[in-house]
Amino acid sequence: MTVQNQEDIQGLKEIGRVIALTIKEMKSRARVGMTTRELDEIGGRVLKRHGAKSAPKTTYGFPGETCISINHVVAHGIPGDRVIQAGDLVNVDVSAELGGYYADAGHSFTMPPHDPALSRLCEYTYSTMMKIISSLKHGVKLNEIGRMIQTEAGQGGYKAVKNLCSHGIGKSLHEAPTEILPFYNKHDHRVLKEGQVITIEPFLSTGAEYVAEHADGWTLFVPDNSYVAQHEHTIIITKDQPVIVTVA
Repeated sequence: MTVQNQEDIQGLKEIGRVIALTIKEMKSRARVGMTTRELDEIGGRVLKRHGAKSAPKTTYGFPGETCISINHVVAHGIPGDRVIQAGDLVNVDVSAELGGYYADAGHSFTMPPHDPALSRLCEYTYSTMMKIISSLKHGVKLNEIGRMIQTEAGQGGYKAVKNLCSHGIGKSLHEAPTEILPFYNKHDHRVLKEGQVITIEPFLSTGAEYVAEHADGWTLFVPDNSYVAQHEHTIIITKDQPVIVTVA
């Protein structure tokens, strides 16, 4: 969507705040020995408490309130009986709707005892996301996002996962601009415009450049034993610094 007025901004900020609170509570209450279903139920209760609804559940019929992906599962992990283990790499991705507005955010973190290499992967991916966000404003070419993800990944010793993209959002979960690629595409001539609402979500990998889809039709995983971290914010493009809405 493109923001039209202050009401739009406030609506996006409100659902963004709820999502940020949900991720914060899920991370703080994640424990070794807990199932991903139990962690998902925590997130679902936070959303419900604020009157928000899970966007993947209502839009696509996803079998959970949130997406929880562990280790070699990269995205769209279905909450279930999987038990969180010591040292696991956990990704929580929450997208939700409130008052007709949608936002989306993700956060990767490790369970104790923390593997330094996995902790660095999470931290570097977060810093990559924030560096990209700080570089965006009205008039910047959309393909610069892919260039920056690819460049930052390489400089950190990682690879960008090429078939997981950022996207437009706002009045629905996925909307124009679609397929904001995580690598440079010289044929993409789209330009960011003031008021546009998009996600920025780099997926940085220790090995694999593509994810595969599980037979369940949801779960995305690496075909090798590499690890992937993702961080995501929903932002509003302005003539200066973007407004990050998924913060609390």
